[in-house]
Amino acid sequence: MRWDAQALKPAQDEIPGAAPLLPLAGLVRSVSTPEFAGVTFHEVTAKSVLNKVPAGSRMPFEWTVNPYRGCSHACVYCFARKSHTYLDFDAGLDFDSQVVVKINAAEVLRKELAKPSWNRQQVALGTNTDPYQRAEGRYRLMPGIIGALADSGTPLSILTKGTLLARDIPLLKHAASQVPVGIGISLAMTDEQLSEAIEPGTPGPRARLRLVSRLREAGLPCGVMAMPILPWLSDSDEALDSLFAALAGAGATGVTAGALYLKPGTREWFMQWIAARHPELVGRYRRLYGTGSYASKEYRIWLAGRVRFFKARHGFSNSHGFSHRDVDEHPADDPRGEEAAYPEGSIPQDRTGHDRSGQQRSGPNGHRSEARTSQPTLF
Repeated sequence: MRWDAQALKPAQDEIPGAAPLLPLAGLVRSVSTPEFAGVTFHEVTAKSVLNKVPAGSRMPFEWTVNPYRGCSHACVYCFARKSHTYLDFDAGLDFDSQVVVKINAAEVLRKELAKPSWNRQQVALGTNTDPYQRAEGRYRLMPGIIGALADSGTPLSILTKGTLLARDIPLLKHAASQVPVGIGISLAMTDEQLSEAIEPGTPGPRARLRLVSRLREAGLPCGVMAMPILPWLSDSDEALDSLFAALAGAGATGVTAGALYLKPGTREWFMQWIAARHPELVGRYRRLYGTGSYASKEYRIWLAGRVRFFKARHGFSNSHGFSHRDVDEHPADDPRGEEAAYPEGSIPQDRTGHDRSGQQRSGPNGHRSEARTSQPTLF
C-alpha cells in the first residue's frame, strides 16, 4: 500500500475545528503501515533541530541533532526511555512504538548552520535515539543532515546500531574529505539469541560486525561502544573474550566498554524484562543497583579489570576511551566521569591527531593486563 494512504490523521489545518491528535508541536500527521507493524510515526515540523548540550556536561561535544524521538530498535535497556515521557508517551512500549519524525530536519538545520553566530563546533548524531533506525529507510533524513553539516564546515559524529548506515558510506567518505568525521557503532555482545531478546529491533551482532568492517574498508574510522555490559548475562570471561576478539577482527578503531546504566524510566522497564526472562536474577540486580542508576563501585572495578585484560589480549590496549579507566584510581565515586569517554574513531579528529575534546588519539593507557579473576561473590 502507498505510505500516504496509511495516514491515521491528516494535517490539522485540513480539518476545521479538529482537536490535535497528540500534544506534539508541529504535528502534521500520524502514519501506520503494515511494513512497520505495531509502530506509529508522528510526522512533525521542527522549528529548531540543533540542541545545546547542558553546561557542565562531560560529553566531548556541545551540540546534538536527533531527527527521531522514540526508537523501534526497542532496546530494553535504552537510557533514553524517560525522554519520551516529556511528550506524554510512556517510557515502555510507547518508546518502542510511537516514533516522532522531524520531517524537515535537514532544511531547518541548513538554516541554523548558515547563521553568522554558528562557529562550527562538532555536532553529534545519535546521542538520544538512533538516527539509523528502520524508519530512516523511509524518511531518508540523514543524507540531508550529513550534507548540511559537511557543506557548512561543521565536524560531525554518528553513533548507531543501524546497518542502514552502509547506505550512506559514499556520502560519509565525501563528508570526511570536507570536515572531520567520527563514527561509532554500538555493540556489546556477540550472543545472537541474547541480542534478539533484549534489543529485538536491531540488526544482530554479526550484521553490525560486518558494518564495522565495511566502514574500515572504506577508509572511515569506526569506534565501538561496547555498552551496556549486562551483569550475569554478558559479562563472563567467555562473553568478553568473544566480543573483543570479534571487534578486533572487524577492525574497530577503538572500544569503550561499561556496565548497564539503569536510570529512572529505563530501570522499571528493564526490571520487568528481567523478571519475565530471568527471574533468578531479580534479587541480584536489586542488590547490585540498590536505589541508584549505577552498578556498585565494587562491580565496576571488577568489570574494569576484565575489560582491560581482554582489550590488551586483542590489541586495544593503546586506544583511549575506556569508560572505567579511572574507577580504581580515585577514591571519589564518580560514575558519570567514567562513562564520559568515547572510543577512538567515534569523535572527529583534528589534523594534530587529537579528537575534538582535546584527548590524544592513542597511546599507552598505563594499565597492566590483569590475570584472570573471578566475579565477586557479593553480587
